[in-house]
Amino acid sequence: MRALKDYFELAAAGTIAAAEHGADIIMANAVAPYACDVAEAMGIPAIGAHLQPSEPSTAYAPMALGAARNLGPLGNKLLGQLFAASKAPYDPPTRQLRKSLGLPARSRAASERLRRKHRAPILHGFSSLVVPRPADWHEGIVNCGYWQPPADPTWTPSQRLLDFFDDGPPPVFIGFGSTQALEPDFIMDVAQRAGRRIIVQGEPEIDEPSVLGIGAVPHHWLFPQMAAVVHHAGAGTTAAGLLAGVPAVPVPIFTDQPFWAQRIHQLDAAAQPIAYKHLTTRRLAASIDEVLANEDLASGAQRIARRLAAEPDSSIPVAKALEQLCN
Repeated sequence: MRALKDYFELAAAGTIAAAEHGADIIMANAVAPYACDVAEAMGIPAIGAHLQPSEPSTAYAPMALGAARNLGPLGNKLLGQLFAASKAPYDPPTRQLRKSLGLPARSRAASERLRRKHRAPILHGFSSLVVPRPADWHEGIVNCGYWQPPADPTWTPSQRLLDFFDDGPPPVFIGFGSTQALEPDFIMDVAQRAGRRIIVQGEPEIDEPSVLGIGAVPHHWLFPQMAAVVHHAGAGTTAAGLLAGVPAVPVPIFTDQPFWAQRIHQLDAAAQPIAYKHLTTRRLAASIDEVLANEDLASGAQRIARRLAAEPDSSIPVAKALEQLCN
């Protein structure tokens, strides 16, 4: 939380700087509540655009717990409300931002209670197939389906990467996004124990016969060519794996990752999650072997991918919500 303090101060200042260029609506994610304060000062609407379910509900415990435990309907709802009212790293920049914008003093928790009272709209960039819509959400909270980043038409894979794919059976992907959670020696030990070809994202200096390190490669291109994907179960990487229809080995670390890891396991699209604090090379190699040998997981991942592909365009609910706010 201490490490996030500087980040949120910069993000709050950046929100003001961006909005000052001119905006009709501000869309705010779950960790940018100060965006709603900027919208209030500018006299324009704000709308939530979240990648994880953060509204207190009887259906799930709060994401901030960093755990996938279900505390029962009453426990989930009460704890969600407590977390919504508790201190957060974006509270100080929100307080300072309101002061600098000449807005009346009001805590972030009080502002969020006010938005709930007025049933402020929230759009979710995930599918109800993965997170069924809780019955206690108000009508302004919408699951739009997965929002996919636009493809860069100028991007092409390196010849090094293409040659690796051509040189053997589909490899296993290992990547932990910006967390940089695994050391190269750990990954090489996993590859040796599992006896599998592996592509490692975030370690481009690795270039071995059976292990290739890569930098930034679009997941929508990369994942469909994998036998399985090992990842930290962040919202975006989880979505990419589901859309690609490949089974996963989730290794959640914090915040919403245990929630997503448990969801894809319950959907029969992933192995039992391995908590990062319990991760060993032996355990990860065994889980990779288990996933590759389990035809039910492969078919489960393909089944959910087909159902996601059949969903309506996820941008349509966004366009409708924006149109309503502008009228």
